[in-house]
Amino acid sequence: MAANSQFSMAVHVLTMLASSGEEKMKSDCVAASVNTNPVVIRRLLGQLNQANLVISQTGAAGGTRLAKCPKEINLGDIYKAVECGEVFALHAKSPNQDCPIGKNIEAVLCNLQKEIDNTVGEKLSQYTLQSVIEMVERGEV
Repeated sequence: MAANSQFSMAVHVLTMLASSGEEKMKSDCVAASVNTNPVVIRRLLGQLNQANLVISQTGAAGGTRLAKCPKEINLGDIYKAVECGEVFALHAKSPNQDCPIGKNIEAVLCNLQKEIDNTVGEKLSQYTLQSVIEMVERGEV
């Protein structure tokens, strides 16, 4: 099962934008750093723009920059902006309701899913984009 990479790409993109200060960056420049197609970056920037984390301008003189200073953006905000799902997915089909396990497993897993998602969001909210930038600059691994 592959994990969704939207969050890690978004943190990478926002770190890049922070490095440019007030100067707007083009999606092809950001895409080169992320090593992906500019269309993927533009879609991601659209989500970040809707969450008011970036300001984008189209056209020849266009580009994107941060909407706030890196200290005001936490990783929880970024996660909410780009993740379209929970940490794990529930059954694609409803389990057999005649089975004592199948009858109750979805409710149990749904509660666990909510608890885990809340925990992930709370933990990510403890880190700002500025703290990520500082770790990158120090080369922390």
